[in-house]
Amino acid sequence: MAEKTYLQAISDGIRGEMRRDKRVFVLGEDVGVYGGAFKVTLGFQEEFGSWRVLDMPLSETAIVAGATGAAIMGMRPVAEMQFADFVSCAWDHLVTIAAKQRWRAGTPVPIVLRLPSGGGFSGGPFHSQNPESSFAHIPGLKCVCPATPEDAKGLMIAAIEDPNPVLFFEHKHLYRRIKAEVPDERYVTPIGKARIHAEGDDLTLVTWGAMVYTAEEAAKQLPDVSVEIIDLRTIMPWDKQAVLESARKTSKVLVLHEDTRTGGFGGEIAATIAEEAFEDLDAPVRRIAAPDCPVPFSPVLEKAYIPQVDDVVRGLKELAEY
Repeated sequence: MAEKTYLQAISDGIRGEMRRDKRVFVLGEDVGVYGGAFKVTLGFQEEFGSWRVLDMPLSETAIVAGATGAAIMGMRPVAEMQFADFVSCAWDHLVTIAAKQRWRAGTPVPIVLRLPSGGGFSGGPFHSQNPESSFAHIPGLKCVCPATPEDAKGLMIAAIEDPNPVLFFEHKHLYRRIKAEVPDERYVTPIGKARIHAEGDDLTLVTWGAMVYTAEEAAKQLPDVSVEIIDLRTIMPWDKQAVLESARKTSKVLVLHEDTRTGGFGGEIAATIAEEAFEDLDAPVRRIAAPDCPVPFSPVLEKAYIPQVDDVVRGLKELAEY
């Protein structure tokens, strides 16, 4: 198997489906001639033509509305928002129309909305958010947050196949930093199935996206504590069974995410564990998340904002000693 970056794996997943299924097409700002803001679709317009790789006007509303109409008519659009933050412009079309259409009329709406998200590069408050929790509670939408190149390709294929709108959160800090062996052949990673990133017995750490690697580094610094790291991979639907099984095994749980603490999806996970596995716990469920403020521009302040390895080490140590 070839070693590929997270970005290459996403690109391969889309390209393979476009070759396989003529209904699949790409649209977004600068996705054609320029190859996308992060070069995920570089070379696509040369291979598939301008009718299947559409450079759209500077209007997220038009992109999502166009994708919704095309999906209802039987196409399978893959729309890029350039930055996840900009999807708020298209909130009404996504949440009021695309998310409700299948429930209302039984019409499949197979949209994939690519949302480059996350901080770590001093992009400031308008280019660094992790807004997955804003959409996870909207019935009709699915939220995918891959952490590995292998999952990024498999989940992209699953998202394109899915008859519902899928929000595909791609962490920008992982694009060229993470490499792994990725199969060249087509494969599907199921939406809603967690992955055990590392097995352990003393406590459970539940996370997703770029925080998987922060969790991994923190666990390495505590050789006397056996940490089971669960990578959810998707947060809507999320693998409740896998989390509860691990919680019952270790009796201590820490939830880690880059989104803000209040209203972050970690609260849903913590509440579920408290409701369904309370008798198995030996400590309160802990959360580590970003503070309730916009993402700072300053590299120093951004580092203080995003959960760091030291923060997780401290949280794991306190939980282990509880």
